[in-house]
Amino acid sequence: MRRTALLIVMVLVVGALAAPAFAASVHLKGGKNAEPSFFDGGLTLSASGQIAGLGNGDVLVTLVAAADVTSSCINPGTGEKRPPGQNPAPITVTGSQAIPEEEFKNGFTPFSVVTVAPSAVIAGAPDCPNSLWTETIDDLAFTSAIITVEQPEGTTVLTVTCTFSPPTSDGPVPGNTVSCTSS
Repeated sequence: MRRTALLIVMVLVVGALAAPAFAASVHLKGGKNAEPSFFDGGLTLSASGQIAGLGNGDVLVTLVAAADVTSSCINPGTGEKRPPGQNPAPITVTGSQAIPEEEFKNGFTPFSVVTVAPSAVIAGAPDCPNSLWTETIDDLAFTSAIITVEQPEGTTVLTVTCTFSPPTSDGPVPGNTVSCTSS
C-alpha cells in the first residue's frame, strides 16, 4: 500500500514538472510598485510598460478607461458652436493588444495598448438645446484605467487598476498623478 501511494505521488510530481509552464507570478517589470506609463491622445489613452513572470502561451493585454467628456453643440442653421448647458455623461473606451509567445524574452514582454476613439458625434445631441443640433466630442479627460493581462486568453493573470488625480489632459500623463494597484 505504501509503495503504491509513493508511486502515485512520484507520478504526479513528474507529471507536474513535465507539464507546460504557465504564468505563476505575472507582474509589471520594475519592482513591487511598478506602474505603466500613460499618454492622453485627446480621444484615446495609451498604456505601456513591461510584463514579467510570463509562462508559455500567447498574451492578451486589455485597457479599459473611463473619462469625462468635453463636447460642443453646433447649431444646424448657423453652424455656430455653443457650449452645452451641462456636461455629458462619462464615457468608457477600450483597446487590446495580442502578444504572441514568440515575442517573449526570458518571461518578459513589452506592451503598448491604445483605446479605440469613440464616435465623434453623440447621437441625439442630449446636451444641446434640442436633438436637431449636432453634439461632438472634443476631448476626453481620463479618470481611471484598468489593464488586464490574460494568459492564455480567457485566463486573467494580472489586473492593474489605476486612477488619475487630477484627470488627464492631452499629452504624457505625469507619474505623480497616477496611482495603481495590482492584483
